[in-house]
Amino acid sequence: MTALALLRRFWWALPMLALAAALLATRATLADRTATLRAERSAWTSALDDAEEARLAAERRFAANLAQAAANYADGLAARQPIIVRSTNTVREYAQTDAGRVLCRDADRVRAIDALDAELAEAAGSAGGGTGPVRADAAAAAGGR
Repeated sequence: MTALALLRRFWWALPMLALAAALLATRATLADRTATLRAERSAWTSALDDAEEARLAAERRFAANLAQAAANYADGLAARQPIIVRSTNTVREYAQTDAGRVLCRDADRVRAIDALDAELAEAAGSAGGGTGPVRADAAAAAGGR
């Protein structure tokens, strides 16, 4: 029997052999792709875990920075408080001297100055009314000259 005679007798086995070879190749490719997907999934999971840890660390850092800033602000206020009290006492003591009585004004004088300023502002606002247009005066020189 020659090869041609064998081919005629078992021709139906050739497609089966081809399909079996394709199946083996496909299974190997499928196993490779499955392993690749598992590795990628593992990498993504670890990346997400790392990102979550970084976020939590950033939140902890922010909370610590906020607490430190609040402590620094409170320390700054506490450090300024004696200066404010001391300067207030200095002004009060200076106001009790003869030179201080002349320069330092009591609250009634300050209110009187504020009232005068309000009256002057009211008088300036009501003098011309300011509601109408400016009248054209052709006889007057430009710029009041």
